[in-house]
Amino acid sequence: MNMVDYAIIAVVLVSTLISLVRGFIKEVLSLITWIAAFVVALGFSQQAAVFIPKAVDIPSARVALAFLSLFVLVLIIGGIINWIVSTLVNKTGLSGTDRSVGMVFGLARGVFIIAILILLAQLTAMPKESWWQSSVLLPQFQTVSDWIKAMLPADIAKYFHA
Repeated sequence: MNMVDYAIIAVVLVSTLISLVRGFIKEVLSLITWIAAFVVALGFSQQAAVFIPKAVDIPSARVALAFLSLFVLVLIIGGIINWIVSTLVNKTGLSGTDRSVGMVFGLARGVFIIAILILLAQLTAMPKESWWQSSVLLPQFQTVSDWIKAMLPADIAKYFHA
């Protein structure tokens, strides 16, 4: 095993432990909140830009500020909802189950993160490097990366070389 293998183990382990501590409900609601924040900010930043003061005279800066404002606003609202739901889960006595399922979620997220990083590395010369070739774990995660690549539209997937 080389340093890349140890880094892979660290990423998966940290993701798993974080989800064990936070629990499945918190992790899923956080993920949904981040996705919603991005979608809302992307979808409504043009319309929200009209509410940014005219003191910001560059139109693209107003749109960027509106994007950031919407993104943060949705994160705050999502955080409040997450806190309320997590409090309810803890009061029901399901926190042990929530944490156990959270651990599985964290493991899956860690594997997904590594697979995405492998996919992005295919845009570079990294896969030809000796440390990449000598890795014990990279080939195991390459399977997941290949599956993700197969899900991409063909015009995007063509840029990723295994």
